[in-house]
Amino acid sequence: MARNKYDIDETLDTEFNISHLKRLGTYIKPHRKGILFTILLMTISSALGMLEPIMMKEIMDKHIPNGNITSIVTLSILMLVIFLIIAVIIRKRISLMAKIGQDIIHTIRSDIFKHLQELPFSYYDDRPHGKIQVRVVNYVNSLSDLLSNGIVNTITELFSLIFIVVFMLALNFRLAIVCLLGLPLLMILIFTIKKKQRTAWQISSNKSSNLNAYIAESINGIRVTQSFTREKENTGIFNRLCKEYADSWMNAVKYNFLLWPAINNISTWTSVAIYVLGVAWISDNVEGITVGVLIAMTSYIGRFWAPVNTLASFYNSLLTAVSYLERIFETIDEPVTVKDIEGAVDMPQIQGEVEFKDVNFSYENGVQILNNVNFKANVGDSIAIVGPTGAGKTTIINLISRFYNLDSGLITIDGIDISKVTIKSLRKQMGVMLQDSFTFSGTIMDNIRYGNMEATDEQVIKAAKIVRAHDFIEELERGYKTEVNERGTRLSVGQRQLISFARALLADPKILILDEATSSIDTETEVLLQEGLSHLLANRTSFIIAHRLSTIKNSTAIMYIDKGVIQEMGSHDELIKLRGKYYELYMSQYKFLEEK
Repeated sequence: MARNKYDIDETLDTEFNISHLKRLGTYIKPHRKGILFTILLMTISSALGMLEPIMMKEIMDKHIPNGNITSIVTLSILMLVIFLIIAVIIRKRISLMAKIGQDIIHTIRSDIFKHLQELPFSYYDDRPHGKIQVRVVNYVNSLSDLLSNGIVNTITELFSLIFIVVFMLALNFRLAIVCLLGLPLLMILIFTIKKKQRTAWQISSNKSSNLNAYIAESINGIRVTQSFTREKENTGIFNRLCKEYADSWMNAVKYNFLLWPAINNISTWTSVAIYVLGVAWISDNVEGITVGVLIAMTSYIGRFWAPVNTLASFYNSLLTAVSYLERIFETIDEPVTVKDIEGAVDMPQIQGEVEFKDVNFSYENGVQILNNVNFKANVGDSIAIVGPTGAGKTTIINLISRFYNLDSGLITIDGIDISKVTIKSLRKQMGVMLQDSFTFSGTIMDNIRYGNMEATDEQVIKAAKIVRAHDFIEELERGYKTEVNERGTRLSVGQRQLISFARALLADPKILILDEATSSIDTETEVLLQEGLSHLLANRTSFIIAHRLSTIKNSTAIMYIDKGVIQEMGSHDELIKLRGKYYELYMSQYKFLEEK
């Protein structure tokens, strides 16, 4: 798929519309009291700020000509007090809105992460994980300034603008109109670049996503990179993606930077016009225009264009945020295709009978993976699944855990259709062990207990002893309290698998699935593990995928699958006597081992 490569831009399934902003409003709504309080404070601050030019006018027109030093000092002290009050209000606004903004960011990020936990495997199959991560972290972070400052600043600046226009019109109607003549020019510019600006930020977000995806892929594959000395080539790819992102970012901010100089130019032109016309009108003794009025009006002009500049900056931030909101809401709206149906009930205590009835499945339309698969596993059976790569082995065990939906057919456990029970109640009674045994950062004790958080230390140790993990754990510097790195890089692959065995045993699942779970264990460890495996498999139904056929000889039944069809099924001895596909596979492996 197009989205499944780091160097291919993502495409939006749905375009942005005004409902995205309304939806953003639902995250803001719970904080409306704090926001309204902040707006009130900023409105008071703006109103107080409007008094300074009036006081300056009084000083210039009345108190200086009359030599009234006491009034001048009194008004100066009053202005100082007003400035101090404004400073306190601004500090309060910054701290309050920073907290509100971060609370909103946390809620949005939490909603994305929670939804990602519910999305099916198919979602992660279709796109690089770096492109998912960038939405949870970078894109949400990009909304921070908009939510922390942009919204409140915009509302308060709108109030400020209204106050300024009212004061300007009250001060002198003619000069106020001259100032307002610059607004139509600004509006024309904004609407001219609107679409290009939004498109440019969409492209920039795509390039950022591509870069993040490649970084994540490179970190995960660093061992392969260094093994094949691909450092130089990978650095070249990284630099190319960096340049693409830098170029797209520069193109996007180019439109942002158009507004600021435009506002400054228009502000300068109107200021010049007011000075020229004001001086001319003073010379002509036009009624209502004095030196004090002209000074006050020029002061208001600076104040008038400051909120206009803030509003333009908010507009830029909004268009930038729109490109991220589209991706964020697209992720949150991604349909959860594997979910509980309406009226789903909890799965009763599983006994372990599993049956496939005419099961058909495909990951993509037109590419059939399983074709009319039928089999039944009785309680306590151990079913081994073998066959060539891509035959559908892993698909079968994924469907038992209901990680995907069937195209058609039916899977039952104890006679109950698994599509009609809640997913949590189903998977909670299953244990899945993969070839790549994942360990989390933390202690070994915590990793084993991950399958049963209520287990005591003694129960954890007992499980480790059964699967033969206890001895190597005790040899570590802090035993079970030893900290392991992300993905267990301090442990060998075999040691990680033994820990996974202990985790599965501690969870005590009724159905156990082993997907190449013994592939990385050496022969000596495997011999020790066989006894532990017998404990692990006892009294539970198990499905085992294994290329090492020596580990499945004692299975209740062995199922040979190829091209999505069960070709043969029976015990080891039965299939050997049949001299079919399994016999050929077994003999080829036996001869290979003999030659070694």
